[in-house]
Amino acid sequence: MDSQTTIPATSGAFAEGMHLPKTVQVANVNHYFGEGELRKQALFSNNLDVRRGEIVIMTGPSGSGKTTLLTLIGTLRTVQEGSLKVLGNELQGADRDLIVRLRRELGFIFQAHNLFESLTAYQNVNMAAELVGLDPQIAEGRIKSLLTRLGLGDRVHYKPKSLSGGQKQRVAIARGLVHKPKLILADEPTAALDEKSGREVVTLFQELARDEGCTIIMVTHDNRILDVADRIVNMVDGNIKSDVAVQETSVICEFLKGFPLFADLTPNTLSEVADKMMVHEADAGDVVIRQGDPGELFYLIRGGSVDVLIDDGTEEKTVAQLNQGQYFGETALITDEPRNATIVAREKSIFYALGKADFRVVLETSATFEEELRQALFGRQ
Repeated sequence: MDSQTTIPATSGAFAEGMHLPKTVQVANVNHYFGEGELRKQALFSNNLDVRRGEIVIMTGPSGSGKTTLLTLIGTLRTVQEGSLKVLGNELQGADRDLIVRLRRELGFIFQAHNLFESLTAYQNVNMAAELVGLDPQIAEGRIKSLLTRLGLGDRVHYKPKSLSGGQKQRVAIARGLVHKPKLILADEPTAALDEKSGREVVTLFQELARDEGCTIIMVTHDNRILDVADRIVNMVDGNIKSDVAVQETSVICEFLKGFPLFADLTPNTLSEVADKMMVHEADAGDVVIRQGDPGELFYLIRGGSVDVLIDDGTEEKTVAQLNQGQYFGETALITDEPRNATIVAREKSIFYALGKADFRVVLETSATFEEELRQALFGRQ
């Protein structure tokens, strides 16, 4: 079976965060635009969990599916295939009443500020407060506080035509925050802002996450604000290619350093591999990979344990148990054949997963990695 290497457990904020409730759960979500011959797939089997109080930044080239996924999470598009839960509510097949209730818990901040030209900054923000039934006295204090915090204290009663593009964007940000949402969805919230204003916005986001447990998902190309993220999710061609906890990158590097498979990687290559590794989790009984499916990911067990089951056509037998520090999923990636076993979590488990293309890059880079994997593969035949 797989390598019996065991890596010592590590602890820290990342491990503690795994126990927080999930605000967003995306499972095998596909999405399409158009009909008939014009139908085009925009999202491909995406999976993502975001926990309470996390700040997640989504990056990737234009057209990679970031905004599409964000609008699905925000109930602005209908979930077509897969499961998508927000604040514990399944959006697949959700009725109108549930969608309306959910939107009261969400804060939307989009690049197009969409302010009402006939209303002042205060009135534009107050509209959002009224929609969720916020007490007028509470709303008044919060609106003035937010606008002042965002540098608009002297423009509270200005209409959009008297505001700059950046000022309009800050009004839109205040509008998205005034009702203290449980989940903020922001698409390029700092794109129209100078460095000082952009920093003030993300600092405010950090305070909301820390003090009120607000979950924040941002789509951005603004490299100036990446440092506020707890996790950075990178999308390419409709796929989540990496999902890395920022503070966890150094933990992954330390984990890999003690792993014989990665023994001869240079520090730079090791860091690049860590950046590309996704963090997956599974509850007891969850199927991580299924026999016969195509292989797309290589897994390292960060914590927990799994059973390896093989179906010979007459019955399915458990042939091995793998624990922390062991790996699985490499055979299909090496041979280009379907998965030869089913992997089921024995308990709540956490995995580092490496995509097929990145796995092959490491395979070509590391002689130790390739040799050990091929020996393990030969030993199972």
